[in-house]
Amino acid sequence: MATVDDTAYRYGAAAPEDAEAIEALDGSFTTDTVFQVTVTEDGFALREVPVDPPLTKVFPEDEPDGDDADDADDADSRTFVAHGAAGDLAGFVAVSYSAWNRRLTIDDIEIAPQHRGRGVGRALMGLAVEFARERGAGHIWLEVTNINAPAIHAYRRMGFAFCGLDTALYEGTPSEGEQALYMSMPCP
Repeated sequence: MATVDDTAYRYGAAAPEDAEAIEALDGSFTTDTVFQVTVTEDGFALREVPVDPPLTKVFPEDEPDGDDADDADDADSRTFVAHGAAGDLAGFVAVSYSAWNRRLTIDDIEIAPQHRGRGVGRALMGLAVEFARERGAGHIWLEVTNINAPAIHAYRRMGFAFCGLDTALYEGTPSEGEQALYMSMPCP
């Protein structure tokens, strides 16, 4: 049990009964800025630009695979959850470890809108870091769309830095036109 912003949260590994709430979590966001990506001869440049009216992103539903919260059988994958004082799912982080390059990947992290800005994401990322250390990870890596400025700012505050770009990842998807930004940080 941890208290963040005068609200008690329970953190731990996801249980099978968390799967439905994880699937139903609202991961949408609204932002009044996005990161404009310019591909250059030597790489890429980012510039945060305002958008008016603010942009709201609703992620398409994933195909259910039935194992979002039940990855205990895979020693190198975990899903950690945060429950609010009322027992509601406040957020989750799903991670996987690759031994060949000692990378812990943040596969997904979502915080329910009413729990954002209260340190839940940082606490869940702390559980991911602990798992990374247990596995011997050298670094932690994630992908984020260039329009998710709120998440990018949060990741930077947590110690992540930009390390790559994929301008084609979202082609042919509902996110077409966005660019995938990759961020990493050494495992603390």
